[in-house]
Amino acid sequence: MSLKRIYTLAGFAAAVILLGIVLFTSWYTVDESDQAVILTFGKAEDTIVEPGLHFKMPWPVQTVEKLSKETFSLQFGYEEKDGVVKEHRNDTKMITGDENIVLADLVVQWKISNPKKYLFNSDKPKELLYDSTSASLRSVIGSSKIDDALTSGKAEIEGKVRDSLASLIKKYDLGISILAVKLQDVELPNQEVRKAFTNVTDARETMNTKINEAKKYRNKAINEAQGEKDAIKSKAIGDKTARIQTARGDVALFNKLFEQYKTNPEITKERLIIETLEKVLPNAEIYIMNDEGSTMKYLPIKPIEKEVPKVSEEGSGTP
Repeated sequence: MSLKRIYTLAGFAAAVILLGIVLFTSWYTVDESDQAVILTFGKAEDTIVEPGLHFKMPWPVQTVEKLSKETFSLQFGYEEKDGVVKEHRNDTKMITGDENIVLADLVVQWKISNPKKYLFNSDKPKELLYDSTSASLRSVIGSSKIDDALTSGKAEIEGKVRDSLASLIKKYDLGISILAVKLQDVELPNQEVRKAFTNVTDARETMNTKINEAKKYRNKAINEAQGEKDAIKSKAIGDKTARIQTARGDVALFNKLFEQYKTNPEITKERLIIETLEKVLPNAEIYIMNDEGSTMKYLPIKPIEKEVPKVSEEGSGTP
């Protein structure tokens, strides 16, 4: 075979290979769950490629880096694989603000928000995220009381860790977004400490129960006293109104009697005396007496009152 023919075949083979590279590296597909960034001679472009079929310049001019859009979970303080949990107690051991030791682990939900920054702003972004999580959690736990970390303050601690971690990630410019932070377990380091803390917690709950019972009794007593006060006040107002009305009636009666007294003073005086005697001595017998020297004459009123109806009956029976 001649040398010219060999060169011709070699050139043809090279052209076929080059054409194959151009055809197979000029087209690429991005799935719905992915996002991509184009590298031109190793330099990343700012544009994020969305899902679909796309064209680019062939390798080695341009290459494609695909990253997932999914939400990732960072497990801090433990590692779970195939249903087996492995704890990293050295990472979870930390000191609270009131100088108590606790073990705390959590899960961080995060996603890639900027593929270019995620690929090139840090050599190992996941490790940096783990270290930032550790720093944020230790900072928050270190300024919190043990009661808050073990009981009702977990939600507040989670919020503070999320804010602190998001601030660090923004400072490092990793192209990562923090979605959520969830404390998994916060516990004391050994059984004796846990038992002592449980006893303290039980005593505190008993104290709160007694305080609530005392407040309930106080509120009941206050309500009863308020009710009695309102009843007495209402009765006093009623008595006041009744006395005012009675006084007004007495004044009106007095004015009426006074008008009669000005017209017939003697008759009115005698009538008032008799009416007063009837009220003061309702069952007394009344006599009209006249003393003439040694002999006292009196006229009994009630026997006369008893005889008046008989006379009327006899008079009515006469034809």
